[in-house]
Amino acid sequence: MWLLIAFIAVPLIEIALFIQVGGAIGLAPTLLIVVVTAILGTYLVRKQGLEALSRVKSSFEQMNDPSEALAHGAMILFSGALLLTPGFFTDAVGFALLVPSVRLAVFNWARARVKVQTFSTGGGPQKRQSDVIDAEYSEVPPESNENRGPSGWTKD
Repeated sequence: MWLLIAFIAVPLIEIALFIQVGGAIGLAPTLLIVVVTAILGTYLVRKQGLEALSRVKSSFEQMNDPSEALAHGAMILFSGALLLTPGFFTDAVGFALLVPSVRLAVFNWARARVKVQTFSTGGGPQKRQSDVIDAEYSEVPPESNENRGPSGWTKD
């Protein structure tokens, strides 16, 4: 139900804001603001997205809980979608999600409402394995194909 309300309310808010801002400053400046926020938003999302990706990677390498880093990455991705959507309301929400303290507040709000039953990182500390495999081998001579007969996969 909330999703339906959002799909109806957000375009109405955007249309009202476009009319108000366009009437106050004119069409060309309004369109320029929309284009500039999309370009600036793309730059900021890319920069913060790469930082979030490195935090996710380091949390996996250190065997820490990656949920906060993943949530920040998801909010940055959602922020990018909002900033590329033309409109003033979506730009305001998108830029707000690029502020780390806002993302942390949203994460804490969501974490308080989600109950995790179990969480496991693979059974405790794990040692990094080497790329070297120590083994012994002996060569097996190839069998002759003359005495085999049909394989069952081909028609003979």
